[in-house]
Amino acid sequence: MAYLLPHLHSGWEVDQAIVTEEDRVVIIRFGRDSDTTCMIQDEIFMSIAEKVKNFAVIYLVDIDEVSEFNGMYELYDPCTTMFFYRNKHIMVDLGTGNNNKINWALADKQEMIDIIEVCVFFERVFFFLGCGCVWVGG
Repeated sequence: MAYLLPHLHSGWEVDQAIVTEEDRVVIIRFGRDSDTTCMIQDEIFMSIAEKVKNFAVIYLVDIDEVSEFNGMYELYDPCTTMFFYRNKHIMVDLGTGNNNKINWALADKQEMIDIIEVCVFFERVFFFLGCGCVWVGG
């Protein structure tokens, strides 16, 4: 299902997606389309893309094709999802100790929508604070 979601093919395209989006949360899945974990995550993203299109945009980035961010974002896992809003990285605390990214396939559609909605709500309401942090869960 990865072919149905927009792909970013260069570091410049990734930067532009993050920098130019003014109103929606930018969700970027870093990984490989052929990886099983990414396939699961992509299926979830494909199934929710229409529901979240007014407040979030989802992109896929192949970490072999676009390797510029592998070191910067520590993309060592097969599948990594990151969130950005108005050119700021959103840190999401899911209780794992790593609040920079989600590095597993979140296979529950509603849970992913909930996380995106929390990101949107807090970033829109508290954007002026410059926090960029969202705590989800326990």
